[in-house]
Amino acid sequence: MTEVSSWRKSTRSNGGADSSCVECRVTWRKSTRSNGGADSNCVEARQRAEGFQVRDSKLGHDSPVFALQSADFVGLLEAAARA
Repeated sequence: MTEVSSWRKSTRSNGGADSSCVECRVTWRKSTRSNGGADSNCVEARQRAEGFQVRDSKLGHDSPVFALQSADFVGLLEAAARA
């Protein structure tokens, strides 16, 4: 998997010049099986304290994010390896 990172701004930021705002880096890892083509079916994943999150790499930040427990994420990887 390769890393894809971006900055996320706090939803409490009002966008004004004097607003105190925090941005944090969120790192997604893209599957090495992604060929970058328009027809590639690929996912990105990131580890969270409570497990993992998975999203569609083509949609990026517009993708729905699915939360998985660690055991479920391992099961997903095992099923994908068999496919």
